Amino acid sequence: MSRLSIPLALADLNAPDGAALLALNNAHAVELSWLEPERLAHLVAQAFLARRVGVADALLLTFDHDADYDSPNFLWFRERYPTFVYVDRVVVADSARGRGLARALYDDLFDAAKAAGHARIVCEVNSDPPNPVSDAFHAALGFVPVGTAEIHGGKKTVTYLERRL
Repeated sequence: MSRLSIPLALADLNAPDGAALLALNNAHAVELSWLEPERLAHLVAQAFLARRVGVADALLLTFDHDADYDSPNFLWFRERYPTFVYVDRVVVADSARGRGLARALYDDLFDAAKAAGHARIVCEVNSDPPNPVSDAFHAALGFVPVGTAEIHGGKKTVTYLERRL
């Protein structure tokens, strides 16, 4: 584990950190999706890996293929791959950008996934509305496109990505 990242536990969500993490997520709801406190708690409880940096400088939530999760993007991967780790959300606060926090979180994820015997990390990036910063970041990490889909009644189009470990 990177010395920057801290495991995220359900107890953290009942502390002041919980409100700050929820605010971080919801400030980027266009890219991620809006969460209520109960939903964030459910996601953390289901997570393969849940990490944060600082109180709320950055957040990473991931799930393996066995998670109890109903996201259309997660389900897209479940229909196609027998095993995987899915990056549901990674976000860095505007005030903490440019410090390598997202990279540190992904490095932790790659190490944990390898240690657990996983061979692939998957995620999606919005293509409509576009997210060129995320596209470039994931490409630099070695992710490649493996599909696309319209979701939420055509309100969003996503590109599905995979990185083999």
